[in-house]
Amino acid sequence: MSILTQPLAQGHAARPRVGLLATMSNLLAIRRQRRQLRDLDDAMLADLGLTRAQAEAESRRAAWDVPATWRR
Repeated sequence: MSILTQPLAQGHAARPRVGLLATMSNLLAIRRQRRQLRDLDDAMLADLGLTRAQAEAESRRAAWDVPATWRR
């Protein structure tokens, strides 16, 4: 029986396989969003409830450093 046809252990959800292209696309999108956050002015950051220091700290994080809920 191949790994793809084996039944899942009880309590374990199936996790879709993500291709390299999709993974790279997601990483680039996260990087772009963090740069855009860094470039917002202080008034826009205040509208989001963020300080300049928080935006700078977020923009320095690695693209793969995201909450687990983002990795679906």
